[in-house]
Amino acid sequence: MEAQGLTAVALVCSLKPSPAPSSSERLAREVLAELGRHGVTEADVVRVVDHDVAPGVEKDMGDGDAWPAIRDRVLAADVIVFSTPTWMGHMSSVAQRVLERLDAELAETDASGRPTMFGKVAVIAVVGNEDGAHAIVADVAQGLNDVGVTIPAQGATYWNGAAMEKTDYNDLPSTPETTAAATATAARNAAHIAALLKSEPYPVPPS
Repeated sequence: MEAQGLTAVALVCSLKPSPAPSSSERLAREVLAELGRHGVTEADVVRVVDHDVAPGVEKDMGDGDAWPAIRDRVLAADVIVFSTPTWMGHMSSVAQRVLERLDAELAETDASGRPTMFGKVAVIAVVGNEDGAHAIVADVAQGLNDVGVTIPAQGATYWNGAAMEKTDYNDLPSTPETTAAATATAARNAAHIAALLKSEPYPVPPS
């Protein structure tokens, strides 16, 4: 099932502020391009490190916290592309902070009483020059699912370079076929589930 007019936001959790090239952003944009083939007609990219996102687990930490504006962009989207590099075998500290800020959604509901994230579908994208992609996908998927985001079948894509080498995803002349195939599958399945949830939301909890 596909529906026109679906929207997406990519939360790029690179440690590199703009305008530095980011492998995490490259892979996120490749996911967005594939989503565009399946009815996702509007896409937004947020490189989180460019914004002053305060630590905490509230939706607004005050004092110039940039998260509320990013949260608005997340709430407006049907699909979330969560993209992170691998650092020391783990997701970036920026990615961890995003999950911590999303924790506030456990206490937020829509007009029908459903958690605010129940209508969102996520694709997880991971890049790095060391092992760890599967563990990162598992951690991110658990965190997103915990706050109500739906993870589609094979809803992740990644690229790992050779161990102890310095080649970056941005250095590759073209996207490896295996990564491209994983990206296409994740985007196709995410758009499908997002369209279903848009037309038939999760049940309203009993009062």
